[in-house]
Amino acid sequence: MIRSFLTVSSGTLASRLLGFARDAMLAALLGTGAVADAFLVAFQGINVVRRLLTEGALNASLVPAWLRVRDAEGTVAAAAFAGSVLGTVGAALVAAAALIGLLMPLVMAALAPGFAATPTLQMAIDDARLMLPYLAFAGPVTVMMALLNAQGRFALTAFSPLLFNIVLIAVMAALLAWRQDAGFAALVVAGTVGAAGLLQLLMLVSQGRDTATPLRITFDAPMRGFLGKAVPGMIASAGPQLLVLGGAVIASSSPSAISWLYFANRLIELPLGLVGVAMGTVLVPELTRGVRAGDRGAIAHAQSRGLELSVGLALPATLGLIVLAEPIVRLLFQHGAFTAADTADTAQALTWLALGLPAHVLVKALSPAFFAREDTSTPLKATATGFVVAIAFALILGQLYGAGGIAAAIALGAWSSALVLIRRGAVTFGFAIDAAARRRLPRIVAAALTMGGLLWLATTFALPLAATAHGFAQAALLGVLIAGGIAVYGGLLALSGVTGWAEAMGAIRQGRAAGLRD
Repeated sequence: MIRSFLTVSSGTLASRLLGFARDAMLAALLGTGAVADAFLVAFQGINVVRRLLTEGALNASLVPAWLRVRDAEGTVAAAAFAGSVLGTVGAALVAAAALIGLLMPLVMAALAPGFAATPTLQMAIDDARLMLPYLAFAGPVTVMMALLNAQGRFALTAFSPLLFNIVLIAVMAALLAWRQDAGFAALVVAGTVGAAGLLQLLMLVSQGRDTATPLRITFDAPMRGFLGKAVPGMIASAGPQLLVLGGAVIASSSPSAISWLYFANRLIELPLGLVGVAMGTVLVPELTRGVRAGDRGAIAHAQSRGLELSVGLALPATLGLIVLAEPIVRLLFQHGAFTAADTADTAQALTWLALGLPAHVLVKALSPAFFAREDTSTPLKATATGFVVAIAFALILGQLYGAGGIAAAIALGAWSSALVLIRRGAVTFGFAIDAAARRRLPRIVAAALTMGGLLWLATTFALPLAATAHGFAQAALLGVLIAGGIAVYGGLLALSGVTGWAEAMGAIRQGRAAGLRD
């Protein structure tokens, strides 16, 4: 499991780093005005679908169903079931894309009510319609990724999303070089989103075309039953993105607030993606096998390692983002049309959003326990609860504190979702963690808090000294602070006996011996 987790997380990390490059170029190209707000509202809507479908969410429903058919009826029946899912989901999303395109003025008015009676609304409608072809490609991409994951082929699905960012980066680099008008540039980038989705689909189909045959469209009882479980699970898996989208609805009435929240959330998505995608991709199959076999030891082992990895990555990331919010935003985004004032507002939003990161990660770590038992309704209820809480507090805090208040409301929504899952899981089946996790988790928390305190001290003294230095010097100092924090945290984990190099390599070798293919 550890080796698979590292494979998926490595691909996710590479994709997120390219995503930072993409968003840095987007900030320089569009800035934070009306053009950027219009583009980002449209892009967030598509991005929710992309995350909901392609980044591990469908594993929660398709993997258990596919494994059940394969074990009961064999590989031919499993391939036929996969072909039905591929054809049906693909056709449904093509129809959905066409319908949404026709109704886009109404859809965009609901997503951004603050744009009403302004030119920004039409810009958002145009951008969203150009992005819609991606929705049709996302269906087959989703199914192929889930099928490959169910077979233990994690590397291809982990690294295929790189194409999405590579294509967008190439197009934006050309637009920056030619110094195109922001409005025209937004339309070109919006149109590129669909092309990027097509390339990703072609890559996956070329490698896994024999796993889903024959293709057919059906809405028979088994398919309706599968979709009835899959749709709630996919919505629940997209909880963090839905919370941010809800915040954007409230922020649409404040100029540039959507842009500040978007760029702040992009920094949250790096650690969230490393844990969340890997949890959905690796932990769901592991837990499903344990639940189906009735192996309490395997269930406890999978949940324990997932919780350790989640807390071990999320907590230091939260503290680091809070301490280094402004210098990180300045380094990544303060170029071209993105100003120093935008940096200050984005950093404030980032600080509040970071407080919700541990809750988002807990949701990602706890949800597979429900998905493995084919219970998708509980995570859906948790997501709905968080969404309602976020919207309610955003209406209040947004009026008082602007984008920062909306970010705080999103964090409150995330904690509400996490608490629902904790309470429901404890009542229904209990979360089993082994003795090793009970010993390690307090040490992980102590190491993260110590690292955060030392990083705050170092930042307090070091950053003012470099305030007037060249940009490269400031970037180097920031890199040293981040690397130093990572080194201190790793050293504290080793000293406290949580983990070490030999143990990590042993886990990887054990995963290789178990036959997990990359």
